Amino acid sequence: MRLLLPLLALLAPAVAQAQRADRATPGWVRVRLETADGPIVLALNQRRAPITTANFLRYVDDGRFDGVSFYRTARNKRSPQFGFIQSGIRTDARRFLDMIPHESTRQTGMKHLDMTISMARKGPPGSANGNWFITVGPIAAMDWTPQNPGYAAFGRVVGGQATVKRILAEPTGQQMNGTLMLRPVRVNRAVRLDGVAKPTGRPRPWLIERRKDG
Repeated sequence: MRLLLPLLALLAPAVAQAQRADRATPGWVRVRLETADGPIVLALNQRRAPITTANFLRYVDDGRFDGVSFYRTARNKRSPQFGFIQSGIRTDARRFLDMIPHESTRQTGMKHLDMTISMARKGPPGSANGNWFITVGPIAAMDWTPQNPGYAAFGRVVGGQATVKRILAEPTGQQMNGTLMLRPVRVNRAVRLDGVAKPTGRPRPWLIERRKDG
């Protein structure tokens, strides 16, 4: 423990810097989610989770998250102020890109702490694509263990934590084991704040259909 304390003291400034919403930090890429409940700023760790971060940024740079919603809020039954909220493309094949390899918390060293962003998936590791969630409070059960591959954490919320908590408190119905939101919270736009956008150039059929409807 005595040896750990000096190390933690040295790491603290770097961690605090990485969590600043108003400045760029080497190795991290910030993204702002402009939601109907207020903005959320994410800092994605491209050094520790390069595959997962690159995947998320492809969706951002293509505008594939523009117009999606936070559709799921799962509250802890004993402590409802904790849990997670989920967003992404759901099952919208028009926005889908690719499934990506699983970067486990064992591999990256990133744990599911308070305000962690991580990839959602329905299938086995390697089936994540364009759906993700944000934790409110630590959820160790989502980390890797020898018995559980866990989920791929790849960043943190560095601004708009109050917005995340408001979304967590939204009412839910009976679907998805009582976690499906009755009033989804729209993500009007997702914007990269650091670096240069790199759109994939792949078709965006949902925009074509939107123009036809208009």
